[in-house]
Amino acid sequence: MRLLMLGGTEFAGRAVVEAALGRGWEVTVFHRGRHEPPAGVRSLHGDRTAPDGLAVLAGADGDWDVVVDTWSAAPRAVHEAARLLRGRTERYVYVSSSSVYAWAPPAGYAEDAPLVEGAEPDADTTDYARDKRGAELAVVDAFGEEDSVLVRAGLILGPYENVGRLPWWLNRIARGGPVLAPGPRELPLQYVDVRDLAEWILGAVERGLSGPFNLKSIQGHATMGELLQACVQVTGSDAELRWTEPEIVLGAGIEPWTQLPVWVPPGTDMHDALHAADVSRAVATGLSCRPVGETVADTWGWLRAIGGTAPQRPDRPSLGLDPEVEAKVLASGPDVGGVPDTTP
Repeated sequence: MRLLMLGGTEFAGRAVVEAALGRGWEVTVFHRGRHEPPAGVRSLHGDRTAPDGLAVLAGADGDWDVVVDTWSAAPRAVHEAARLLRGRTERYVYVSSSSVYAWAPPAGYAEDAPLVEGAEPDADTTDYARDKRGAELAVVDAFGEEDSVLVRAGLILGPYENVGRLPWWLNRIARGGPVLAPGPRELPLQYVDVRDLAEWILGAVERGLSGPFNLKSIQGHATMGELLQACVQVTGSDAELRWTEPEIVLGAGIEPWTQLPVWVPPGTDMHDALHAADVSRAVATGLSCRPVGETVADTWGWLRAIGGTAPQRPDRPSLGLDPEVEAKVLASGPDVGGVPDTTP
């Protein structure tokens, strides 16, 4: 198989490239040259936001079986690439987002749930949800429904993460001491390891799949407690998880998802949207998710190998809780500062 990866040097794109190389595919990576792609690929440099930024791609020799695109800004960049490649590529896979569903999707929402309105395939940057939906429309417009795959991912974790969620928890827990752990510890999570996402994408191409797919684990594949306990185990720190009721966390003015990455309070629109999608279509077509302990351990190994500081996407805000805020909540007493985790 011949893969054209638009991007391919960071996080999801890199995972797709590595997985394709592992299957013996021939891989071409089109990127801006800011980061080195994995060894063994054909590298083309260009900036799709610049005038004539696709020129090197247009002039490149050869065709491809599939193009995979993870673009997250102006949909017109996807539309331009898709129209350029329509006669040279058989299938277009776009890594979209569950954010394309109209807010707030109910628990158990499937791929036929209502979508955000106002998205356009040739739009400039608007907001994340409409940008992703606009890019979906761009792909379908150029390739048609039968030759396009829309990967509606949610929370993505794993090595190379450049958003800052799991790396923040690992570094915080590695520092040790009492840790504000947002409860309940049995809170069900829904996410996908970036490598499992990559393997599903390649399998979808080989099987000739098309259409939209909610690409996450089944709900409760891991819990908040299992995620944070895995962080304690792999870092080998003396961290003490102090499980704290959601009402106390929110009452302290702490923002879920951003100041405490991954976590959103149960029984809320946010939790239903982020951690309660129907993923039966993806599971039925081959999605397999590794244990949370493996995701955490491999992310920690990668993080240590690069010196402990994860890369940060410039278009995403920094995440994590200010140590002073955490200390203030923990110092408020046993009834406020949480219950120590005695899990072995």
